[in-house]
Amino acid sequence: MSDLAKSLGVQSYCYRGFKDNARVASMVRQCGLDAIEICGVHVNFDDAAAHESVIGVYREAGVRILSIGVQTFTGDAARERRWFQFAQAAGASYISADFAPSNWPEATKVAQGLAEEFNIRLAIHNHGGRHWLGSSQMLKHVLASTGPAIGLCLDTAWCLDSGENPLEWVERFASRLYGLHLKDFTFDRARRPKDVVVGTGNLDLPALSRKLREVGFAGYAVLEYEGDVDNPVPAIQQCVEQVRQVL
Repeated sequence: MSDLAKSLGVQSYCYRGFKDNARVASMVRQCGLDAIEICGVHVNFDDAAAHESVIGVYREAGVRILSIGVQTFTGDAARERRWFQFAQAAGASYISADFAPSNWPEATKVAQGLAEEFNIRLAIHNHGGRHWLGSSQMLKHVLASTGPAIGLCLDTAWCLDSGENPLEWVERFASRLYGLHLKDFTFDRARRPKDVVVGTGNLDLPALSRKLREVGFAGYAVLEYEGDVDNPVPAIQQCVEQVRQVL
């Protein structure tokens, strides 16, 4: 098993039907994992007074917080500083990020300054063909306009939704590829996506694994499966097995 497979985490949004962090941490361990990317469903990042207690729950359960997000940066430095403070206190090295098209040059400038101050990398999350940062063309433009504190969190399923190939993105963005959301879709005739166990849909997991090794990927990876909201553990366990067979 590779180091990446050993350090694999899961997105807390998978457990969005459960708001108690102790319960979520327990389910993470049930899935055979010990790491998480925590999202706003499970903590109010704007409330600094709540940070310590949430971090403590995961620490006590032996679950590392790899990253937080996805956070939408708008250029509000005072608010966004609290997000970095949470990440720093939790020991996270990454924040998965989004920006609005209306003011992204200003917002990325503020975010980049905070990222450099806290030594925490931002990873832009692509969110499908309907999202302005869902295409490699726009991502290439935005990353060319920012420094190395900002890179990409490649969501494999949403990359497929955009009609592009995750393997090509790994190669194209190798130097700025900081994170992975390992997620898989099938599509119906109306192009509606459906979450499936990673590697059983349109994602070529063995080929992705080979490409990651080829480019020397050294970022973080988390599973994301959004089906079975009321009982997510069995499918996520299958995702873990699929990924650890090939990564």
